Amino acid sequence: MKLFYSPGACSVGIHIVLEEIGKPFSLELVSLKEQAQNTPQFRALNPKGKIPLLQRDDGSLLGQYTAIAFWLAASNPEAGLWPTGLEAQTRALEFVDYITGTVHPQGFTRQFRAGMFTPSEADQPKVVEQGKALAAKCFEVIDSQWRGDTWVMPEGYGLADSAMFFVSFWAIKRVGMPVPARITAHYQAMLGRPAVQRALAASGMAA
Repeated sequence: MKLFYSPGACSVGIHIVLEEIGKPFSLELVSLKEQAQNTPQFRALNPKGKIPLLQRDDGSLLGQYTAIAFWLAASNPEAGLWPTGLEAQTRALEFVDYITGTVHPQGFTRQFRAGMFTPSEADQPKVVEQGKALAAKCFEVIDSQWRGDTWVMPEGYGLADSAMFFVSFWAIKRVGMPVPARITAHYQAMLGRPAVQRALAASGMAA
């Protein structure tokens, strides 16, 4: 398998899943800072121009964070990342979708790429502040609906945790914004996992 990634991007969550599974994979850098996702070469692979992108062993390409995470976990049940039972699976997908569909684009894309949300450069600081406020509200919602203990889900460690990690990493390390104590504790617990340490080190990201 090959993961197309960019350091500091949400692809670190998929990288963590791959490290947890433990099967061979390689990394292909697609630098978002250099707009590499918009090159003809990458667009030929993924017309959406998005990472993460996973090339599977049969050569097929799979995009979209939630779909990649689900496929990896469901096709490698021995790793224990995908819960059993319809309700547990549904709740796990509900959480990952909230992270990737709301927290990421509304709370953090507004902070990191404010120009996407306004044609006026003068208004970009307002967009950033709006993103911070939205991210803070999202973390409050997550905290209020936390269903597990150390890990997000009551069934234990899984896909929800790797998704939670990449937005908490952004909040704590990149932005320096306060988050609820439960989320800080989860972030610290994630940093203690060897798979997380390997993923961060491979991307040159300081914990």
